[in-house]
Amino acid sequence: MIVLYLAIAGVGVIGTWYFNLTSFATGEDYFAAWFATAASSSAATDVLVVAVASCVFFVVEGRRLGMRNTWALIPLTFLIALAFTFPLFLAWRHHTMRQTKVAAATP
Repeated sequence: MIVLYLAIAGVGVIGTWYFNLTSFATGEDYFAAWFATAASSSAATDVLVVAVASCVFFVVEGRRLGMRNTWALIPLTFLIALAFTFPLFLAWRHHTMRQTKVAAATP
């Protein structure tokens, strides 16, 4: 699962940044384009709401599991992409849960 989540994170960062760089290269008004049409406004609102909820989840779940520095994913979510940070967090979470399980099973 960890490898799968990391692969998804890789696709997320490559896919989003391909289009981000294309947008910048063509001189588009990146932020205006998010809300240019009703469809893009719907998608932008969807992503923004899920991004905020994910950031809360990163911190709360990270604390619950004893994961340190999950707060670092918050700025990365908005600077890089939720499509990158969410699967990255899931891989990290899975790794932490596996390590906790191994530690609990070791006498």
